[in-house]
Amino acid sequence: MFEPGRDLERNQRGITGLETAIILIAFVVVASVFSFTVLSTGIFSSERSKETVHAGLEEVTSSIEPRGSVTAFRGRYGSGSGTETIFKVSMVVSQSLGGEPLDLTPPYSADDASEDPDIVSGAQNKTIITYTDLNQHLSDVPWSINWLGYSNGDNILDPGEKAELTVWLFDRLNAVSSADSDSSIGLMDGASPGGAGGMASTSTALGVNDEFTIEVQPPSGAVVTIQRTLPGRLTTVVDLN
Repeated sequence: MFEPGRDLERNQRGITGLETAIILIAFVVVASVFSFTVLSTGIFSSERSKETVHAGLEEVTSSIEPRGSVTAFRGRYGSGSGTETIFKVSMVVSQSLGGEPLDLTPPYSADDASEDPDIVSGAQNKTIITYTDLNQHLSDVPWSINWLGYSNGDNILDPGEKAELTVWLFDRLNAVSSADSDSSIGLMDGASPGGAGGMASTSTALGVNDEFTIEVQPPSGAVVTIQRTLPGRLTTVVDLN
């Protein structure tokens, strides 16, 4: 007897459990590889962004900060009693909060002798100091350093240390007279290695009421800018606050 459903049952086809498992595993592997690629790309991008942010913060964050007043020292040049001007400027600096140790190897030294400053032979200074006023710009002015209080003996500014930076605009030569404690000055040696030297002419020397700007440019971190105006009368030591 003919049974209409029997042939239909013989023609039915399907998939076994093994085939299903293979397909499922393939999907899982492909999804895992894709997920790993996406996560790796995201992590790499995040790391690069973090490095960029940290680099930017290092550039805008100051490594040093001024401590106390800026002090200018009067000198004289020319014949007779001489014309008054400023031949050096000093400031005290320390490491800023959260700052990194800073290399303050000086290009010059000073020993209170008659012809300071003295070039330090072979010095590789990484911190540059510039000077600007209405008449001139000195891109690498001579400077020396004097460590105050605690110091570990090297030229690296560490936490807790204070350094007095002296910027030299002219050479100090000798006392004008026994009755005057001011120093007479001479032109800065323009042939100093690695720098533009100090002022090349007394015609542009600082006078009363003149404004000037000093920038301390460390190897990393923000530039420290010191802008001051001289008073209407120059004393031997001028406190510029």
